Amino acid sequence: MSNAPASNEVAVLKTSHGDMTIAFWTDVAPKTVENFKKLAREGFYNGTAFHRIIKGFMIQGGCPNTKEGESGIPGTGGPGYKIKAEFNAKSHVRGVISMARSSHPDSAGSQFFICHGDAKFLDRQYTAFGQLVAGDEVLEQIANVPTKSSGGEKSTPIDRVALQSVTITVAS
Repeated sequence: MSNAPASNEVAVLKTSHGDMTIAFWTDVAPKTVENFKKLAREGFYNGTAFHRIIKGFMIQGGCPNTKEGESGIPGTGGPGYKIKAEFNAKSHVRGVISMARSSHPDSAGSQFFICHGDAKFLDRQYTAFGQLVAGDEVLEQIANVPTKSSGGEKSTPIDRVALQSVTITVAS
């Protein structure tokens, strides 16, 4: 695997609601993009689910605890390591993909979120690393999935929203 960023690659997220395609920002978050691609190529994301949905804000996925049969708490899992933040000037607006993390800046691993609305208050505090280039209607469908309260936040989807696979491919 080459360490040179391949800006001609995209990620195709196959969900239970359709496909979304993400173009990467290797210029501002090269290590984050490489980590996402590595996990995707290993099949890490396959069979996970979007476990946190807040209409008008974002949809969050990438937690291994959301796989069928896993016993861990959704939203608390990762790949077993953390990556260093690559905060940048890209704004968190609709369609931007960014790394989810805990309160520590360098605590991201595999979880990510896709902005459904403008979330500019996250700018320079979360690592934005790409944007949706196809599948905005799928983002809209997922953001409108009915949710229930869990831990005080009404963001847990009532019905499973599967992330069936993430495939890295050459942009067409």
